[in-house]
Amino acid sequence: MMSSNEHKKGQLPMLTSMQLFLMTFGYAGVQVAFSVQTGNMGRIFQTLGSDPTKLGFFFILPPLAGMITQPLIGLFSDKTWLPKFGRRMPYLIGGCLVSLIVLLLLPNTGSFGFGYGSMTALWFGAVTVLFMDLSANVSMQPFKMIIPDMVNEKQTDKAWSLQNIWGSLGGVIAFVFPFILTSFGVANTAARGVVPDSVKISFYVAAAILLLSTIFTIMNVKEYDPETLAYYHGFKSDDKTHESFIDILKHAPKVFWTLGIVEFFVWFGIPYMWTYSTGALSENIWRVSDPASAGYQAAGNWFGILQAVYSVVAIVVGILFQRLNDKTRKMTYFLSLIAGGLGFIIVAYGHTHVSSLIGFVLIGIGWIALISIPFTILTNALDGKHDGVYLGLFNCFICIPQIVASVASFAIFPAVGKSMAHMLAIAGVSLMIGGCLIWIVKEEKIQVDMTQKGE
Repeated sequence: MMSSNEHKKGQLPMLTSMQLFLMTFGYAGVQVAFSVQTGNMGRIFQTLGSDPTKLGFFFILPPLAGMITQPLIGLFSDKTWLPKFGRRMPYLIGGCLVSLIVLLLLPNTGSFGFGYGSMTALWFGAVTVLFMDLSANVSMQPFKMIIPDMVNEKQTDKAWSLQNIWGSLGGVIAFVFPFILTSFGVANTAARGVVPDSVKISFYVAAAILLLSTIFTIMNVKEYDPETLAYYHGFKSDDKTHESFIDILKHAPKVFWTLGIVEFFVWFGIPYMWTYSTGALSENIWRVSDPASAGYQAAGNWFGILQAVYSVVAIVVGILFQRLNDKTRKMTYFLSLIAGGLGFIIVAYGHTHVSSLIGFVLIGIGWIALISIPFTILTNALDGKHDGVYLGLFNCFICIPQIVASVASFAIFPAVGKSMAHMLAIAGVSLMIGGCLIWIVKEEKIQVDMTQKGE
């Protein structure tokens, strides 16, 4: 995949637009699989009979899976090299295979005869979601890790923006599935406790797209072998020094920690969007709260459309983000997250389709900023030696606040009168705080010292 141009030691080569495309495009398939799950998870569990006050329990599973899986995948893949597959790609293959199985099982949870509201149905769904999240995290990490492996500082904004543009495109596809299928006459309601066919078929199509995108990526992405990777990053390829997570963390750049503070507030509210949006929309616009009602299922479809809207906005804004630089990056992040927080508040207290549409347009602006700019800042501060570990550990800063938020929801939800709209407002305020905290982050650049790198 890489060109054979002349390059200096300690300096990653410039990549062509086609190389960046091939490296990032497959992320769309992973996001189709992940988004069809997150976009329908609240709907599925309420359809199965879950108490809305206990939905937070099920949303602990995705970040918990990510916090455990991604650092381990980073650590193992940093040390992996299979000549025919590479360093990161073997983990993409493994994650894809497990995801395919789970995508076929999860939407059928209510069809196995466990019974509406039964603990068996809910536990089966929860365990299935856990495996889905484990496999999704394994599939996502290779795409995140090949950017610092292979992309130089001048192209990181473009690479991360491209990857998240394709990811947002995958989200659009996943989010509109139920709506489109319903418009073609596929049933959007089912017996109490059974997931509608519109959702089931969406999961099946997502599985097919994930498989195709994985095959595409494996065929087109050729990673640097260990010697070439070491040469371009400026470290010794034969360095066998054993370092634990603790040892690696001791040498983490300062920006790793300051970004972690920002990420806590940014990601605290995101689970509330996935958990409470369908319920808030059904109550605000359709004036219903029964998950078995046609109005509630229509709200679930509308939430899918709104998620597609914020994904489309993220694609458009992401194209502009490719031109960001050291002088514009933080201000852009700040303004984008303020806009996203305002969008949550508009959705929370608006009572029309138009108000919810406006809200999710603003959320889309915040979304592309929060999934791309922090990774650019972090990547520019890494030296290439433990990129997988650092990106995996950095994911803990994304997962921990989601776990805290999910646990806190058991107290917060009753405290706000069991109002799903109020939960969205809390998400908005938290996002704004995260946007303001970007100013505590001082961007760092890795300096390669050839006298210490074996030159």
